[in-house]
Amino acid sequence: MPPTVFTSFPKIGIRPTIDGRLGGVRETLDERTMQQAKSVTELFAKELRYPDGSPVECVIADTCIGGVKEAAACADKFRRHNVGVSLTVTPCWCYGSETMDMDPHTPKAVWGFNGTERPGAVYLAAVLAGHTQKGLPAFGIYGQDVQAASDTEIPSDVRGKLLSFAQCGLAVAIMRGKSYLSMGGTSMGIAGSVVDPSLWEKWFGMRVEAIDMTEIAGRMLKGQFDPAEYEKALAWVKANCAEGKDYNSPESRRSREQIDAEWEDSVKMTLIARDLMVGNPILAERGFGEQALGHNAIVAGFQGQRQWTDHFPNGDFMEAILNSSFDWNGKRAPYMVATENDALNGAGMLFGWLLTNSAQIFADLRTYWSCSAIEQASGKKIDHPLVADGILHLINSGPAALDGTGEQTDSNGSPVMKPFWDIADAEVDKCLRATTWHPSITEYFPGGGWSTRYRTKGGMPATMIRLNLVDGLGPALQIAEGHTIDLPNDIHDALDQRTNPSWPTTWFAPVITGEGAFRSTYEVMNHWGANHCVMTCGHVGHLYLTLASMLRIPVSMHNVSENRVFRPSAWRAFGTADLEGADFRACANYGPLYS
Repeated sequence: MPPTVFTSFPKIGIRPTIDGRLGGVRETLDERTMQQAKSVTELFAKELRYPDGSPVECVIADTCIGGVKEAAACADKFRRHNVGVSLTVTPCWCYGSETMDMDPHTPKAVWGFNGTERPGAVYLAAVLAGHTQKGLPAFGIYGQDVQAASDTEIPSDVRGKLLSFAQCGLAVAIMRGKSYLSMGGTSMGIAGSVVDPSLWEKWFGMRVEAIDMTEIAGRMLKGQFDPAEYEKALAWVKANCAEGKDYNSPESRRSREQIDAEWEDSVKMTLIARDLMVGNPILAERGFGEQALGHNAIVAGFQGQRQWTDHFPNGDFMEAILNSSFDWNGKRAPYMVATENDALNGAGMLFGWLLTNSAQIFADLRTYWSCSAIEQASGKKIDHPLVADGILHLINSGPAALDGTGEQTDSNGSPVMKPFWDIADAEVDKCLRATTWHPSITEYFPGGGWSTRYRTKGGMPATMIRLNLVDGLGPALQIAEGHTIDLPNDIHDALDQRTNPSWPTTWFAPVITGEGAFRSTYEVMNHWGANHCVMTCGHVGHLYLTLASMLRIPVSMHNVSENRVFRPSAWRAFGTADLEGADFRACANYGPLYS
């Protein structure tokens, strides 16, 4: 197995709470309450996976929790078993402040069973009030339809909230204690690559590790990587990474000898960057004990431009392959690496990966193309049911994951980006065949390197996001759900050739609501907070909203319908008519999760 940062994963703790009155009350509820906990455990194990593909594990309290003594015993068990997410379940009334979870850093929710025989919903309201009063926000889960006390089925609406909460809560727990590895510093004055340690520490519970890019150069020079894996990787690259057209002018084209050396250095850079992130025991066997440890990094960024790229090959191959769900070692979890060391986009990539277990596309939000501008540039009118007033051009110099080709498909044959364990070998081959590798433009990259070229297939539901850092406010998230778009070849070529044709392109049409920043596609572009974005497969804006509320990050724009918004119950106390304003007020009131 390839090296990984993970040695274990946090578990979900299930807290069955109960009416503690003995002598005829508790005895009749014990079995039913514990059964509710076991049903949730079975749901999570069946539906949720850790980043390595293994089923999510749950820990249930040893007994039902009827009072503070049992609550304390449960908390002690959770600490011993690495529980990072807490879910309380009950079909009945319980003593709210005596049974509640008091850990300030653990994402928590309460499912109060909607049945009239016992007042589970009354406990839910009471304990949520306790959470709100004590400043410990919790998510409330309450089924829309009344169930019989004997009904053990989890209704679909409850099921959806349970899974959303658990997936987002696990993302919070998995991040905690890990690192962001800053390989280099600020790239070309890009604000996102001015890495702010306080953001990572206070909001994500992570640390920032920083190295100079000379560490990569030194390891290349001294051969501090696995030579056997290097030979394997280089052979795989020669067999699977097809070279495309050299778009350099004749006078700026590099020799075949130089191109071959750039391939070799690019492969070395890839191995070294991965080892810097997560370590590699092979290095210890070769006598490089310190280098073998890595930096415990779950996400990283590579500065590249210009202090590196003026002298060495760019990081595009390294970033594209690491961000993909496969390489010479086969299918595996992607390694999140942000180009130009844009740590804010790196955080967005990390969010998207942990929420979906799939690779992410890093891109420039390059251009808004109105329908009239498309017609003027191509001589053709665009006629597409998902395109309202135009499209957005997502493109970058080459670090987008190869999963982004859209060559993976769901059961209906529609393009998707899958968790690595669901990807077929044939789909890996298709992703590789849909990608060409072009010598980088020498004027931009005097040190050489590569650019990845592909065109994302249309018809993929997708979510575009950006995390911004605002002075006086802190982080704020932007979310835009939409679809990838197929353009006819002649229209695509007319638009794509206007910029660097050796870079990967995704045409994206956001869902337009007619309100606010989503009045038009132009306004989505006009409201975007930075030059970069992350694209995640699927309409998962609701998950981003839930995760952001757990981390206390307000969302400044989104087009997720109100019925899909799921935040802690305390958010309602900050206003219900203006949910965006309430979100900002709640996040400001509670402050960063780890402050």
